[in-house]
Amino acid sequence: MVINMEFQWYPGHMSKAKRAMQEDLKLINVIIELVDARVPLSSKNPDIDPMANGKSRIILLNKCDLADPAVTARWIKYYEEKGFFVSPVNSKNGKGVRQVNDVIQSACKEKIERDRRRGILNRPIRAMIVGIPNVGKSTFINSFARKACTKTGNKPGVTKGKQWIRLNKNVELLDTPGILWPKFEDQTVGLRLAFIGSIKDELSNQYELCLLLLQYFKEYYPEAVPRAYQIDPADTEVELLKNVAKRRGCLKSGGEYDLDKAANYVIDDFRNGRLGCISLEQPENRLLL
Repeated sequence: MVINMEFQWYPGHMSKAKRAMQEDLKLINVIIELVDARVPLSSKNPDIDPMANGKSRIILLNKCDLADPAVTARWIKYYEEKGFFVSPVNSKNGKGVRQVNDVIQSACKEKIERDRRRGILNRPIRAMIVGIPNVGKSTFINSFARKACTKTGNKPGVTKGKQWIRLNKNVELLDTPGILWPKFEDQTVGLRLAFIGSIKDELSNQYELCLLLLQYFKEYYPEAVPRAYQIDPADTEVELLKNVAKRRGCLKSGGEYDLDKAANYVIDDFRNGRLGCISLEQPENRLLL
């Protein structure tokens, strides 16, 4: 797949948030990183690993309901073999969220035993939750705590500052703003993040983005778009998008197909799972695009 777009979004507040995160790590027992289950590698911030400095690590594969379950199972094995505690979650409906407390206890078993030997009982585990923009951290926290603790939204950049949240008697959670990293060494990573909405839509051409997404679907999930829109397959991405425009009634004055509007429909339908359970990368080659 040829990528003619360049993706990068690292506003000043992200650099500031990263510096604050490095300072706050001194207070933390375990780092919980939320990644998007559709792109578990591309949505994992590589800057976190060198900052972790021996802390216990948990990876939560959020939005697992939107990903291909067979691929998700292989990602769980991939990260567990690298020493992470891993659990899939669907923060919107709460699936898997309640089990996260047990995962935290397992990840901090040595810390709990050390406290017990010192006669310290019931000291809360302090966890930091990190993740890229729009990965669903606020929704997860609200689901985990069973109350609206943080602002939620489907746009990157909703959580603006850090805040401590007492989840229960055993866990205190430090929420942090979603941050990316200064430069994508591989633009395919930026492309995947644009697909899932972690990079602001205003920074990319949505029509071109959609054609690249359709190219990927055609190769790996060829029935997804025809099935979702009840249309015939097509030889090219443009023809397929025209079929979507026809089905959805995307017309300009004069009867010309509004392909930009149709592209927005396809991208939005993918992000919200209306095209089926789709993963954009897998651990065997970690690069499907």
